[in-house]
Amino acid sequence: MMLRAGALAALAVACLAGLAGGAERPRVVSLDYCADQYVLALADRDQIAAIATGPDDAHSALRARAAGLPRVRDSAEDVLALAPDLIVRSFGGGVRAQAFYARTGLEVHDLGFPRSFADIAATIARAGDALGQDARATELIAAMQADLDAASAPGVRARALYLTPGGVTSGSGTLIHQMIEAAGLENAAAANGASGWVSVPLETLVVDPPELIITGFFNQPDILADQWSLTRHRVLTDLLARTPAIHLDGALIGCSDWGLATAARILREETNILLGPDS
Repeated sequence: MMLRAGALAALAVACLAGLAGGAERPRVVSLDYCADQYVLALADRDQIAAIATGPDDAHSALRARAAGLPRVRDSAEDVLALAPDLIVRSFGGGVRAQAFYARTGLEVHDLGFPRSFADIAATIARAGDALGQDARATELIAAMQADLDAASAPGVRARALYLTPGGVTSGSGTLIHQMIEAAGLENAAAANGASGWVSVPLETLVVDPPELIITGFFNQPDILADQWSLTRHRVLTDLLARTPAIHLDGALIGCSDWGLATAARILREETNILLGPDS
């Protein structure tokens, strides 16, 4: 899946223009693990006053970079005590966080919730500008595009079902759906008319099983299926036992960021291995 060339060019120009300002880079606090990804990927280490996750947090794809960095809860008292120049957040601090910190005179960069790969590229560029790291943002956008280009390489096309430990799947209108399509695969849930996040339709799976299963978050023990989850149902356990599956690290796909492009590339590579002519 290609980002529009014009949009990428505009982002690159904006990023390069920002370098000329030479302003001092802000000291930053990050309030949640999705915001951490942007801060850890873009900021200099000495810019980071504190982040929300540490090197042992399975939710953070860049947790190794967090080693040795201070951690902060998203409570106002802890954040204010650090006196940062900038607060970066996605969901941390709750819906009123931006308004609250604005009243204290602190600048808040709200990442929002990108809904497409083009949105993610724009979010990276805006975060890079806020952090004084435009060139690094440009490099990250280019790396994401490289993953999307690799994901779109010719290969086996298959109907794939995305599955979480709770027995939920993803239909059209989601970034997971776009990730599956970017890998040249057909989203089985969307093909059956599902949109958004829905429970796996067991009856449909019996009649029309997928050719491939994509699991997400099965590697994270804190959200593994309980005894009442649909993934404990005989239909799904049998399906998982007999269907080729690709298991994605939940940290790679848990945030609206470039990790989804990396996941799309992995899906393309592993689908070719699992379902290719030599498999």
